[in-house]
Amino acid sequence: MMSKSPGTNGAGSTAKFAIDVTGIWPESRSFDDVGYGPVPAQWRGTCQTGQEFNATGCKRKIIGAWWFTGGMSDEALKGDYMSLKDLGGHETHVALTIAGSRVPGASYGGLAAGVARGGAPRARLAIYKVLWGRRGRGSDAVILAAIDHAINDGVDVLSLSLGSAGTEIVRSLNAVQRGISVVFAAGNDGPVPQTVTNASRNVTGKIVLCYAPAATSITLPKDALSMAINRTIEAGVKGLIFAQYAVNSLGGLAACNGVMPHVLVDFELAHRILSYRDITENPVVKVSPTMSVVGNGVLSPRVASFSSRGPSPAFPGILKPDIAAPGVGILAAERNSYVFKSGTSVACPHVSAVTALLKSVHPDWSPAMIKSAIVTTGLYITKSFLVLVVASVTDRFGMPIQAEGVPRKLADPFDFGGGHMDPVRAVDPGLVYDADAKEYNKFFNCTLGLLKGCESYNLHLNLPSIIVPNLKEKVMVRRIVTNVGPSEATYRATLEAPTGVVIERKVIQDFIADTS
Repeated sequence: MMSKSPGTNGAGSTAKFAIDVTGIWPESRSFDDVGYGPVPAQWRGTCQTGQEFNATGCKRKIIGAWWFTGGMSDEALKGDYMSLKDLGGHETHVALTIAGSRVPGASYGGLAAGVARGGAPRARLAIYKVLWGRRGRGSDAVILAAIDHAINDGVDVLSLSLGSAGTEIVRSLNAVQRGISVVFAAGNDGPVPQTVTNASRNVTGKIVLCYAPAATSITLPKDALSMAINRTIEAGVKGLIFAQYAVNSLGGLAACNGVMPHVLVDFELAHRILSYRDITENPVVKVSPTMSVVGNGVLSPRVASFSSRGPSPAFPGILKPDIAAPGVGILAAERNSYVFKSGTSVACPHVSAVTALLKSVHPDWSPAMIKSAIVTTGLYITKSFLVLVVASVTDRFGMPIQAEGVPRKLADPFDFGGGHMDPVRAVDPGLVYDADAKEYNKFFNCTLGLLKGCESYNLHLNLPSIIVPNLKEKVMVRRIVTNVGPSEATYRATLEAPTGVVIERKVIQDFIADTS
């Protein structure tokens, strides 16, 4: 839950913020609530206590806490705190990426040193624990119960860094219909997996290069990295150079801390290292201290290999994902320290934080309007207001954004939706695509074949994107835009047609919206 205190940006506006995670570590400095005013009167939630989580865990930053175990076996709950207490660290990291208070002097072993804070640092948090154990096990029953509980508590934003392949949490529609914005993680089941096998017989005291591009279809990169580290440590090596097609697994290097130096390289650089070894009689490896790289030295944005891609098999008439956000090497609190984590779980709270801030600036906007503002103002979206499947995007160097995978390819809207999120531009999007929450129910029922007359309904959900599955004949698609910019403004839609498709634009009505 979020509330703006007097003297901050958005003074006088109020928004609530709820996070559906699997627990927190309330002792973290990032949950500090110094300077916060009283809990907003409209908050209806309570603070449930439990093992190592007493009533002091909820004050003016964390204002709500509840945990759910219904349908969970004793084995699944074994070893976890029977409370909101965070066991694995993922949960605290997610919550504080959204709304962590300002903490000076945070770093990860000296890296990324500076002030750590969440995207909406003045936010107040309500936590609903639904996943248990270090592997984050849960059930549909507890997730649905938590969503209903959060709705009744009076939240404005639900952030859910959870899910698995093939699952759909339809109950979240109840939240949207009550004006609550829901932000889901897209999942980490990205493109073709990869592994590196360790084939070393006499490596004790040496630095080993693990490079096996032919084995990229066996194991996920994070699992391959873990296997390589464990095997090289057992073999007594002095250092490890690990090659893979994605080099965004910094969080996985923690196993090397205090044991041996470890460097991640891509396949191209690994091949150059091999060439150097072959032409040099006595190859030398120099290990330098790790350092932070900022500015133009950062190779971003890219679509990370773990990020799940569209199209949606359940709802092919909707472009998914909606937007891309930072999700690689994010520094946030874990228990009483700070660590890097990667995944759509940490990209999701970035979008949630921006959603909360937009609700504070525009409290009268519907969830659909807020989503539209975020999606249509991505840094690298096309200039078209209607985003087609073949959107042309570039990074800040003018080069096409790449999507990591096997093979690496140019990214498209099925990789990043509307592009890379730009919070500043989202505040003033000019035009938005609004939608009555009841339309989602109709769309859902039509998709399942529960209503008649739905043959082309999936084309009429008023979204800021257009996707036409199985295009075989002429179809008409309608979109309605709402002006939230200056009362006197002119907008022109520029359409980019996919190869082999002809698009005709037809303006049904011209008018100037009254935004007073």
